[in-house]
Amino acid sequence: MMTCDAFRVSFEPETEDPRVLEHLRSCDACLDHAATIDPDVMFRALGGTEMIPPGGVDAFVDEVMSQIRVHEAEQKLVPVRVIRWPRRLAMAAALAAGFTGAMFMYRYDTAVAPLGHSTPIARVARAANPVQPVNFVTKPVVETYESDKATIVEVPAESADTQIVMIFDENLPADL
Repeated sequence: MMTCDAFRVSFEPETEDPRVLEHLRSCDACLDHAATIDPDVMFRALGGTEMIPPGGVDAFVDEVMSQIRVHEAEQKLVPVRVIRWPRRLAMAAALAAGFTGAMFMYRYDTAVAPLGHSTPIARVARAANPVQPVNFVTKPVVETYESDKATIVEVPAESADTQIVMIFDENLPADL
């Protein structure tokens, strides 16, 4: 086995000495020292001539770089089909108009058409889905409210069935 001092004395760039390469496989400090002098020694230190690519490392690097350039050229030649924003806006408007029209026609056909004049599809849809009453109230209704700290304001209504009341109280929840 070779010592580190003997290695540093006998190491030369592009060496093929088996004793020197054997020492490189077992000593990381000497491998770092040798790689600063001759970077190709790392390939030779792996062992065997089959690890060195045919034509040397430079030919291998040149081949890899030429493949990279070919790949970049292929990417530049592929046509990129970009739809511009005015066309996207027109397509979105057409889809929205079509969807809205279809929704209105469906609702009109199933809810408004008289039973004798509706289409067979509308009759089947009406029979399968009876009309449910829709609750349009989005907030809870306050029937009674009593508080010493609250301010309650009634807004006069034009009709007898509508009454608007505003309650100002810090203790009320935010969604009420």
